Amino acid sequence: MNKAEQNKVRIIMQMADLKGREAAQACTPVPMVVGSPSTPFGNDIDYSKKTYFVEGGVCGFAWVSIRPATSSVARFAKKELGWRYNDYDRAMQKWVSDYGQSMQLKEAYADAFAAELRAHGIPASAGSRMD
Repeated sequence: MNKAEQNKVRIIMQMADLKGREAAQACTPVPMVVGSPSTPFGNDIDYSKKTYFVEGGVCGFAWVSIRPATSSVARFAKKELGWRYNDYDRAMQKWVSDYGQSMQLKEAYADAFAAELRAHGIPASAGSRMD
């Protein structure tokens, strides 16, 4: 990958980051209430016991993947932009570290980031998991 291509990828990544931040800012997570059930295996909340309101919604993680990890863009992202290789997924990944523990905000960022990469011909996808 020559210098011009590297600069192009840097600009695309910056635009993707901006799109991701805009998407996260526009996202309104569904809050959750955490508490103890009224029976040991109950599927309800006993409000006579202590409860917690979690404004950011469910806790979790999100990331953006580029496959194949051997592509010039993926190798450049690892070498110059701090992406990491995930052996299990065989992909180069950028984990979303902003937005606290809110999985919905992280997903919004990752989805928009990956969509922007795909719009520029970079084979990217977003992933997430609940904590």
